[in-house]
Amino acid sequence: MGTLAALSLFFFSCQKADPAADSNDFVTITDVVPDAILEIRYFSTYNFVGTRIDGYLQPTALLTRQAADSLKAVSKDVMEQGYRLKIYDAYRPQCGVDHFVRWAADIPDTTMKPYFYPDLDKSVLFEQEYIMAKSGHTRGSTVDLTLFDMATEKEVDMGGTFDWFGPESHPDFCGNPETYEYTGDNSKSPVGRSITPEQFANRMILRKAMLRHGFKPLSSEWWHFTLKDEPYPETYFTFPVKQLD
Repeated sequence: MGTLAALSLFFFSCQKADPAADSNDFVTITDVVPDAILEIRYFSTYNFVGTRIDGYLQPTALLTRQAADSLKAVSKDVMEQGYRLKIYDAYRPQCGVDHFVRWAADIPDTTMKPYFYPDLDKSVLFEQEYIMAKSGHTRGSTVDLTLFDMATEKEVDMGGTFDWFGPESHPDFCGNPETYEYTGDNSKSPVGRSITPEQFANRMILRKAMLRHGFKPLSSEWWHFTLKDEPYPETYFTFPVKQLD
C-alpha cells in the first residue's frame, strides 16, 4: 500500500471512530451485582411516557465498570441490613433522552399524567427541569434504584413512586437528608401530600448506603445517584441498552 493510501485509510478510520458509541468500559450490572433485581421501566410501557423508550433494546442495565464496582459494595452493605437493590434505570443512551424531549414537547399527550405528574401541567416540565436535553445517565455512571426487603419479599415503601414529578420526590421532603431527621414539613407539596417517618427513614437507608460507597445524590430525586468520580464526565454515550457481549 502506498503512503498516500495508508494515510487516507488512517484518516478515514479516525473519522469513523466515535468515542460515544464505544461500550468497552461498560458492564452489565447483574454480571457484577448478581443479587440486583431489575425492573427496567423504560423497556416497558409503565413509565411517564407510556411507551418503550428509544434505545432500550433489552430489559437490562448497564454501567461503567467503576460505577458497577461501587454498586457492588452498596449491594453488600444493604444485604447485611436485609435488603437487595432494585434497579429502574442506569445507563441511558442519548436517543432515549431525545425521546423524552420529543414527548415533553407534545403537550396534548398526557396519557400517564395521573400516575406520574397529576399535580403539574405538562407545559412546565422543561422549565422546571424534569425533562432536559442532556442527562447524567447518558454518561454511564448514574443509577436509579430502590430497596427490596428480603424478609417481606416486597419493595420497600419509600412514600412515592419512581419518576414522580413533584417536590414529594425530593430527598428533603418531610425531613433533613443531611441529619437524617424526619421533620414532617410537607409545605412544598402543592396539594398537601406527605410521607411518614418510616417512609423517610427508608429513603435514608438507601441514601446512606449509596453515599458510603462513593455516590452522590440528586436534590430532586431520592432514587437517583451518580458516582462521584465518574470516568466520563463529558461524554454522552449513544450505544443502545442491551446485553453486552
